[in-house]
Amino acid sequence: QEKSCRLSAALLGEACEISHEQLYELLKYAALGKCHNAAQPSWCRIYHQSHLAGVVVVVLHEMSQVHFYRFYLQFKHLRKVFRHRFTLTPSANFLASLYGEGTDLRPQNTAQGLTSTSSECVTKSSDLQCDPIIRRYGEKKRGLTSYTLTLEEQKKNDYPIKGSPGCKDYISTECDQQRTDSSPLFGLDCEMCLTAKGNEVTRVSLVDAQGQCLLNELVKPESTVMNYRTRFSGVTKKMLLPVKTRLSDIQTRLKKMLPHDAVLVGHSLNSDLQALEMIHPSVIDTSLLFARDEGRRFKLKFLAKAVLGKEIQCEQKLGHDPTEDARAALELAQFFIEQGPAKVAELNLEMLLTAEKLAEVSQNKAALQPQGCEVQKQLNEPPRLPKPCFLDCLQVTGQKPLLLGRQGLDSSSLCQSNLSPSNKQILQRALEDVPLSTFSIIQFSLGPEYIASHLHAALDEKVRSKLTDMLTIYAGPFEESFCLNSVKKEFGKCGPVQSLTVVTETFQPYVRVQYEVLEAAQLAVESLNGAEVAGSCIKVQRPVTAATLDCDVLIKELELDVENEGVIYVAGLKKSLTETDLQEEFSHLKDLEMLFLPKDLQSGKHRNCCFLKFQKSQSAVEALEAINGWTMKGSELRSRNALASGHLWRWIWQMNHSKGKQGKHIFFEKMEQLSDCEQDLRKKMKKLDHHIKKLYRGLQNNTLCVVLFPGVNSTQGSQPGLGLMGIKNYRGRSAC
Repeated sequence: QEKSCRLSAALLGEACEISHEQLYELLKYAALGKCHNAAQPSWCRIYHQSHLAGVVVVVLHEMSQVHFYRFYLQFKHLRKVFRHRFTLTPSANFLASLYGEGTDLRPQNTAQGLTSTSSECVTKSSDLQCDPIIRRYGEKKRGLTSYTLTLEEQKKNDYPIKGSPGCKDYISTECDQQRTDSSPLFGLDCEMCLTAKGNEVTRVSLVDAQGQCLLNELVKPESTVMNYRTRFSGVTKKMLLPVKTRLSDIQTRLKKMLPHDAVLVGHSLNSDLQALEMIHPSVIDTSLLFARDEGRRFKLKFLAKAVLGKEIQCEQKLGHDPTEDARAALELAQFFIEQGPAKVAELNLEMLLTAEKLAEVSQNKAALQPQGCEVQKQLNEPPRLPKPCFLDCLQVTGQKPLLLGRQGLDSSSLCQSNLSPSNKQILQRALEDVPLSTFSIIQFSLGPEYIASHLHAALDEKVRSKLTDMLTIYAGPFEESFCLNSVKKEFGKCGPVQSLTVVTETFQPYVRVQYEVLEAAQLAVESLNGAEVAGSCIKVQRPVTAATLDCDVLIKELELDVENEGVIYVAGLKKSLTETDLQEEFSHLKDLEMLFLPKDLQSGKHRNCCFLKFQKSQSAVEALEAINGWTMKGSELRSRNALASGHLWRWIWQMNHSKGKQGKHIFFEKMEQLSDCEQDLRKKMKKLDHHIKKLYRGLQNNTLCVVLFPGVNSTQGSQPGLGLMGIKNYRGRSAC
């Protein structure tokens, strides 16, 4: 069974601010694994990286953390799916820093003279022992039965196996006769479309050992077609309209055509057999036959050119020709069997691939160089390869990055880069192309009318104002001679107080308390409203403004936010307690994973509250019941579900300790301009959330998805960005 990839990250409090270098670490390791000196990122960990199906980065152009929290209720999908979030420091050139352009990332063992001819790249036999092909098969020639996949290899590579739970209704070819080295070979290839059921066959080709086409048939899918994948399959809706042939017809024909000792050959043949819903016991998979390190595979197009000298899957053609692909896979297997592993290893395919990719890199970048006065300078200098960026590294490993968006994303022209005029068209293209790419960057944009710096500043002011109102409570009325210290002590039990002032405009005195964390303000409203404090029965409430009318809804949604799942807030701690003391005090709590003790980011002094994160939500519920009313070192503890345990906590603290520098007339002018377009922005944010939801649903399981609000870095000030990430698992939610 396929291993599930998992992502873990300790993103609580101060640890949640991530630089572009750290983000680059993550993307590089996720895409390349241990190649190119890629190592596990220092701030998070990916488990079973080699099983990742792909990496998808969604960039929300010219948007910042402010956009996410101003339109928090509109981003319903984002906040319910992505558990891991981090504050992202803004960058002057976001996309260049994202994929590490200009950083020297070439493999350490790359030899000199990669542009040599293939005859110059031939390696001596004594140096072939390290080649993965030799390590797997040895140097001697063998018969074809030595290269068929064993049952264990078929299971490992997701081949349909008789008796497997997922293959209950699959049809067997009934080719169960003993294979010999003279058993007949047949090349098989299918083209698929995406339907409500998943991948379904739209075309099937079978060729015999002489390359003669025995079957080349269009097939009508059983389910509704969602994407014909015409660019790759060559199949259109119009072509399938008159087709009557169904999958069951193809299954019957294949059973009749294949002799009982047939050996099927294909490139990643498991996908074809899964789509055909057929089981065949003896296969040669050319993507595994031409072995590589780190679980990587050569593409059929490259092998056909490097080994057979044939050009297939030409870009001028509409889609792939399954007969051509089936024939190419068959001939590759025949070449391997006839020539033997040593001859194949001597081709030095890795070196040829590297030379091809770096030559392409050099050509693409040279095409972007300025002409004229630079020409003479270039003539006088020896040619040199440009420093590859992250995209170069992907190219060298045989991957073609996909970049889609309105803006020019790819400064190095090293990928399938496509500019589209609208977010809807970008989404449609992404739904078709992303499943076929191992690394994709998809950029959505609001449009130029919504990215003016004055609108960013106005949004920032609105979010600051709303957060301040949510952090503030009013308590009273009190007697004229009430004890302010008693009030401060009682409200301080709910959490760290930013400021406490007496309101004198009322008939009887009230107190205005502004907290440092949202949980403290909410705890005060929940636990002290109607309580007797300083000799008076008081009412505790937030200020009633237009911004706080939906406060209850927002609080409820923050509690349900997947980032706060399994996290509780505890207040009433003595400031003398250290993190070690608290770890010991809370050690008996079941499934406690992490403890975060907030501190003043300037003085470093601890606050009288902490956050506890549990491995299971139920354990957090049980801990909440146990802690409420619990006395620790003489202090009574109060607790509730977390509202802002991660990056939002740090942002609130920074907001409390920074003041706006704008004049009132500028502020009101900005507010007026924002009011004119804010309703449109709400609709656009909701639409963007829906686009990302649709894109996410179409991703394969075990795909790392990162959504980035890059932040803003302008002359009028900078605003931090926001990152959300997770690995899609089998339940459609991000795996932690």
